[in-house]
Amino acid sequence: MTSTADKFAKKANRRPAAKQVRLKLVYVDFWSAVKLSFLIAVCLAIVTIVGTFLIYTVLDQTQIFDEADRLFKDVTGGSATLTSFISLPQVMGFTTVVALLDLVVVTALGAIMAVLYNFSVKVTGGILVGFTNN
Repeated sequence: MTSTADKFAKKANRRPAAKQVRLKLVYVDFWSAVKLSFLIAVCLAIVTIVGTFLIYTVLDQTQIFDEADRLFKDVTGGSATLTSFISLPQVMGFTTVVALLDLVVVTALGAIMAVLYNFSVKVTGGILVGFTNN
């Protein structure tokens, strides 16, 4: 005769079968894609502005701009200085303009990619995505 403990031991040794679900991605919501790409673009713009400021600060503290200014004066033989072209306000202004343009471009690309994916799904049928329960 088998005891209850033996029955529980048999059940404990059995591993449940892994459940698998297959789904097709057949539609990407346009406004969700635009919002997500906008958030990614904002993060990228912040990283660009902060990174440029940090790189400029490091280069200024190590006096690389002074050495480049001396080389620029020697090459041109004039009174123009390189630091008048690449001062911190000018560099940060240019970086802000680039970050804003990047914000618009990345958001527009996210919208275009959503539209193109939704059009291509009509031909291809979508992407098959599989999920398993481990």
